[in-house]
Amino acid sequence: MHTFATLVADLERLGVRRDDRLLVHSSMKAIGPVEGGADTVLDALQHAVARGLLLLPTHTWQEWNNRDAIFDPRTEPSCVGILGELFRKRPGVIRSLHPTHSIAGIGADAESFLAGEEHTRTPCPRHGCWGRLYDVDARILFLGAPLRTNTFLHSVEEWLEIPDRLATRATRFRIRLADGSLVECPQFRHHSSHGDVSQHYAKVEPELLACGIAREGRIGDARAVLCEAHSMADLVGEHLRRDPHYFI
Repeated sequence: MHTFATLVADLERLGVRRDDRLLVHSSMKAIGPVEGGADTVLDALQHAVARGLLLLPTHTWQEWNNRDAIFDPRTEPSCVGILGELFRKRPGVIRSLHPTHSIAGIGADAESFLAGEEHTRTPCPRHGCWGRLYDVDARILFLGAPLRTNTFLHSVEEWLEIPDRLATRATRFRIRLADGSLVECPQFRHHSSHGDVSQHYAKVEPELLACGIAREGRIGDARAVLCEAHSMADLVGEHLRRDPHYFI
């Protein structure tokens, strides 16, 4: 049985630092039995980056999300795992206003980091939260989750304007603000004639590990990979500039 103390030790052994800006893609099932369950995992993550910023995806792109195409950040459940869903409800946690690719966060500069997503028109633009991971030298932890869940690489493809990655027509979304009013936020959603290109994102993992941009270890029972966002984007960008079909 894993505990708060053993999970914190695992995170520190992997190289997570107290002042990290850390985004976590996660699989609670992969971590194995934990005393106190998912809340203990979240406690350990918050402790591990106590002086930094902890971020978890709280995406709502599934068809059952956003009834009537209205995103209410206070109530709309996440479709990407139990840890993010529990995290968004924690005291002090702030959720961004992106209607399909929101992020929840707590810690240093969380409010400014997560601000402005109601002005986006694509899932992961350079000027939004996903692009800011590059600007703040964030690290991305894949905690039992494979690298095909790497939403950040969707963002890199957007910055580089890789063709055939976004829909040609916008889908209407509205966001319910704290005062109850609605703001329009149409989105050119992820789409490719080649299907889900993210299924091929893991092909870059061996190179990330070999050149030290990523390191691997274990947290609980889960395989964990810790990546440097800035360097990962630069490396993947080189591949995509040479070959826009790198992930096809």
